[in-house]
Amino acid sequence: MTVRFSSGTWYLFDYGKVISTEPEPADWAALERETGLQLAPASSPYWAHREAFDAGVASPAEYWARVLGRDSVDADKVRALEDLDAAQWSHLNPETLRILETLAGAGAQLALLSNMPVRMSERYLRESSWPAYFTRTFFSGQLGLIKPDVRIFEHVLNELAAAPGDVLFVDDNLPNIEAARSLGLPTVHFGPETDLERQLAS
Repeated sequence: MTVRFSSGTWYLFDYGKVISTEPEPADWAALERETGLQLAPASSPYWAHREAFDAGVASPAEYWARVLGRDSVDADKVRALEDLDAAQWSHLNPETLRILETLAGAGAQLALLSNMPVRMSERYLRESSWPAYFTRTFFSGQLGLIKPDVRIFEHVLNELAAAPGDVLFVDDNLPNIEAARSLGLPTVHFGPETDLERQLAS
């Protein structure tokens, strides 16, 4: 099947669990060795404090102090934890990359909207290959807004100078999908079984 695209459409992709895969067990194990905590479960402090970190409200030092239940964390410890955190979200989905390469090669308009802390987004923009597919990139930590707040979608629409119906949004998180739909964006709810090529072709 060949991915087809509309010349007037922006394709707006999420990063985590769409372009990247989920962290692997070995990644969580590395964080556990560094912290002494099991951080993978949804109830863990890693996730409990993540929204403020992704939104740029909490600094890396503040976030990791909250995760560890401490008043403060020294700079070397913060750097080590940030390195492990960036590494565990750096595993890429080859099928999504193939589709991005096809779309970019055909001249499609590609943008990215991700909930991601500032330093992680700066690291990926500097060191990773996947940002080259995108004309525009938007990160929650840099904007001070976080999905599913509709204001972040309004900001993106304004920056792209696009009508909602001309921006197709791909994300794994249902609340984010619902927020985009509330503004009139067509969406693809991405999951492990999603045939993204077929969804885009249709």
